Amino acid sequence: MSAEEIIEKLATKVDGQEGGEDNIIVFTLSTCQWCKKCKRFLDEKNMKYKYIDVDKIDHKDKLKILNYLESTYQSRVSYPFLICEGGHVAGYNPNKYVELFKK
Repeated sequence: MSAEEIIEKLATKVDGQEGGEDNIIVFTLSTCQWCKKCKRFLDEKNMKYKYIDVDKIDHKDKLKILNYLESTYQSRVSYPFLICEGGHVAGYNPNKYVELFKK
């Protein structure tokens, strides 16, 4: 199974009125305060998004996803790792999220 298929299978969808659920995906850790803030930020903006708590998935799937993220986005992965059509942001940065959503 490809990384994209794993992501699609494991992602939890969050309903919102803004954006499209296929446009925003966030890779998080379930115990990370910054990841929780990122989800709260998206919830407060009433955004549709998907997320995966990577600390709660199978180790092999996690490695495949991390390798995919690093190679696709040429970036070190730090959490939360938000991806949308406008680009990606590694780490919690609501100002950058807003910039990406405008693109």
